[in-house]
Amino acid sequence: MKRLIQKIFFVAPLFLLLSSCDKGFEEMNVDPNKYSEVVPGYLFTRAQLDGVSTNFTGAAYLTIGQSMQHFATYKEVPAAGDKYFNYSYSTGNWNAYAGTGAGQGAVISIRQVIDAVSGNAANVNMLSAARIWKAYIFHRLTDVYGDIPYFDAGKALSDKNYSPKYDTQQVIYADMLKELDESIQAFDASKTTFGTADLMFGGDVTKWKKFAYSLMLRLGMRLTEVDPALAKTWVQKAIAGGVILDDADRAVIAYVDGSQTASRNFIAAGLISTDYITPGGDNVEGGKYAKTLIDYLKNTKDPRLNVISIVWTTTDNKTFTADTTTARQSGMPNAAYNSLPANFNSFSEPNPNTLLKYSAPLIVMGNSEMNLLLAEAAVRGWYTGSTATAAYENAVKANMRQWALFGAGGVISDAKTNAYLATNPYKASGTVAQQLEQIGTQKWVSLFLEDEYEIFSNWRRTGYPVLTPTNYPGNLTGGKIPTRFVIPDSEETYNKTNFIDARTRQGGINTLSSTVWWDK
Repeated sequence: MKRLIQKIFFVAPLFLLLSSCDKGFEEMNVDPNKYSEVVPGYLFTRAQLDGVSTNFTGAAYLTIGQSMQHFATYKEVPAAGDKYFNYSYSTGNWNAYAGTGAGQGAVISIRQVIDAVSGNAANVNMLSAARIWKAYIFHRLTDVYGDIPYFDAGKALSDKNYSPKYDTQQVIYADMLKELDESIQAFDASKTTFGTADLMFGGDVTKWKKFAYSLMLRLGMRLTEVDPALAKTWVQKAIAGGVILDDADRAVIAYVDGSQTASRNFIAAGLISTDYITPGGDNVEGGKYAKTLIDYLKNTKDPRLNVISIVWTTTDNKTFTADTTTARQSGMPNAAYNSLPANFNSFSEPNPNTLLKYSAPLIVMGNSEMNLLLAEAAVRGWYTGSTATAAYENAVKANMRQWALFGAGGVISDAKTNAYLATNPYKASGTVAQQLEQIGTQKWVSLFLEDEYEIFSNWRRTGYPVLTPTNYPGNLTGGKIPTRFVIPDSEETYNKTNFIDARTRQGGINTLSSTVWWDK
């Protein structure tokens, strides 16, 4: 695993090279350090790594993590989500369309994989996995930006298309769901796979099907407010097909603490490099856990608090101890400061023994989220396979177990899990709205740092958890929690006609306060 992840970035960029136009000089024009053709396995590995890590710091941490009140900062420049400043952090996800660095170019990579394995029946499993991963990459892009280049995307090299048309989110969703459905049906267990180049499943066709149906369930549920009938159709199709419900079927990427940056967990690397470098004192971006998150975990007696959170304690300002005790934990209020607070050291930070380990795993999609979606489907009357209560409890238990993947510091006993559920039982007798709030709030906790994008999307769709916006002087949203990412200004320069068409369709503005099609 370590060797594979490192090698993929040594052989970079793995893009299809243009052959020389001068006959007789081909050998002189060949770079001996690059492949002269696409190697699908290596490029698929890279597409997986880049597809999950694009712009983590700017997007998942500073913009979403703060606006969803998992994190806070006392500073202004990095306060994209804390004080609704600096929209530029949200433009970085556009790097999925271009670039050769780590976390960039996922769209190009997966497009080239698809082109390389298409047209040969023996490659059907690789093609299906690539199409499914393409849907994963694009669902993240369209969920934060709305209308984006989709059908024409990634064709600058193959088709010389440098001004891709923007497709509507409605059309993109329809095609992503179609792609998932067709790819699932095309799998053939007798044919070759990506094998070890597939970081999540090692080429296991059965697990890929469950992953695809799980993504289908996520996308189907996204349509509840804009097209309930269509949402029901896809939700029920996904559930009938079989989603990720067992621990063994989770989509997980295993990282290692290697000498190469690419082998390390990008969440740990991002948090360490931007804020949590050394114990005590100031942090680079002024970040700490938010009061909203810490207060909620303390009030509900959630054992996950002691897994994810620490406060640095010291008696001599030289030796520091990571204290996980509940009483010590304290969150920093969002948008409450513009200079270093005197009590900054008393606020909670990510636990270095779990979250800040370079070898920490990434759960790309797990059974906790799927059980919460089943609970919602049951509340809506779309699923009768179990009660909402059973699905909710299964989700909580799965998430508690999941933390053991982060090492001894993440182990939560069954006794603590059962005590949590006894203290916070599912409110099956509540109204539909009350049940959806409990499910949505649990998702806000369960997907913490695992998938901030999904937390952001689910909050926009459902309104849960209920968060109180900040209204810091001079903010860019008028005191409204951001609801969309900003497409970079370069698009108006290099792809002006298509960009303006898309902007006009989406209310004529390109701001943090814009909304996407399914956000009603």
